[in-house]
Amino acid sequence: MKFAIAPNVHWVGKIDWELRKFHGEEYSTHRGSSYNSYLVQDEKIALIDTVWMPFAKEFVANLAKVIDLNKIDYIIANHAEMDHSGALPELMSHIPDKPVYCTANGVKSLTGHYHKNWNFQVVKTGDKLSLGKKELIFVEAMMLHWPDSMMTYLTGDAILFSNDAFGQHIANEHMYNDLVVQSELFEEATKYYANILTPFSPLVTKKINEVIALNLPLNAICPSHGVIWRDNPLQIAQKYLQWAADYQENQITIIYDTMWNGTRIMAENIAQGIKQADDKVTVKLYNIARSDVNDVVTEVFKSKAIMLGSPTINKGILNAMAAFIDMITGLKFKNKKAATFGCYGWSGEAVKILGEQLTKAGFEVTSDGLKTMWQPSEEAIKQAVDFGKQFARK
Repeated sequence: MKFAIAPNVHWVGKIDWELRKFHGEEYSTHRGSSYNSYLVQDEKIALIDTVWMPFAKEFVANLAKVIDLNKIDYIIANHAEMDHSGALPELMSHIPDKPVYCTANGVKSLTGHYHKNWNFQVVKTGDKLSLGKKELIFVEAMMLHWPDSMMTYLTGDAILFSNDAFGQHIANEHMYNDLVVQSELFEEATKYYANILTPFSPLVTKKINEVIALNLPLNAICPSHGVIWRDNPLQIAQKYLQWAADYQENQITIIYDTMWNGTRIMAENIAQGIKQADDKVTVKLYNIARSDVNDVVTEVFKSKAIMLGSPTINKGILNAMAAFIDMITGLKFKNKKAATFGCYGWSGEAVKILGEQLTKAGFEVTSDGLKTMWQPSEEAIKQAVDFGKQFARK
C-alpha cells in the first residue's frame, strides 16, 4: 500500500490492524497502529524511516514494487527504536552502500541494535541535504523520546517528518487527521503523550517553541505512528504545549485494588463524598487489577488529584498497585494532589506506604490517609464519605 501526501512524497509504511500490545507488552493499542515510512522523490530520492522488524521482508518487497531500490540515494533514520528501524537490515542487505543519515546517538543506537557498520552520515540541527529542487533540514530532538531522536523538514512541500512526536497508535484506512473520528484521534493522542512523553515535558516545550520560532511554512506533520496532520497541522503542536504545562482537568481519579471488596466499598463511598462536596468535578474509579494500566495512566494525566487505595497484605500493598505506582513514578507527574486509603486486618501498613510512594512520585499528599479495619461498618462508610468531602475541599 502507498498513497501520495504531496506530488512527489508518498507514504510507504505498514498499517498494523492486529496490534494490541506494544513496547514489549507495556503499552496497550486498542485501535492498532501504523509504522509510517515516507518516500521523497526529487532529483535525488530519500527514504525516511522504515517499519517494525516483523514486517521487514513485506516492507522491502512492497517498496521494490514502488521504486527500484538501487535508485534510493539516501536513507533517513529519524529514530533507531526497532518499530522505526526494524526493516533497515533487510533493506540494507539489498543496498548496503547507501548512506544512512542520523544523529551521532543514532549511530550508537543502530550499531547497538544491529551490529552493522553501515555508511552512517552524522547530522545535527540545521544541517541540510539537497535533493535537487528541495532540501531536507534536520532538527535534533534529543530525549523526545530517545537520545537519538530527530525530525526532518522538507522544503518546498513544507512537511515535517516528526517521528514519535505528534503520533498516536491508530490503524485507519484514511490516514489523515480530518478523515478520522476526532474523539478517537485525540483520545489516542492524549494517551500517547501521557504514557510516553510526560517525563520529557520541559524538553517538549523547548523543542516545539524552537521549531515554531523558525517560522517555517507547514502544510503537514507526518509522524511515525498513526494519522498525518494535514488539516491545521499546528493544532497538535499547540495541544502538546498545553499537555507539557503540568496539564490537568477538573477531574479526580480514584484507583484501588481490593481483596475482599472492603477497599472497593471505601473507594465508592469516598467518590460519593467528593461529588457531594463538588458536583462539578468529574470523578472516575478504576480497579487497577482489572483495568488497562495505560488507560488509567491517561486518566491520572488528566486529573488534578488522585486517590490510591489498597488493603494491607504481608505488611505491604497488593501487586497490581505496586506496579502501578512504579509506573507513575517514572512518568514524573507534577502539580497534582493525592490521598490514600485502605482496609486492613491486623497491621495496616498499606495506607502509609502508598502515601510515602506518592510523595516520592512527586504528588502532594494532603493527609495521613484513611484506614478501615476489616470490612467497612456503617460508621466506617460515613468516615469514607467525609474523607471524600474533605479531599474535594482541599
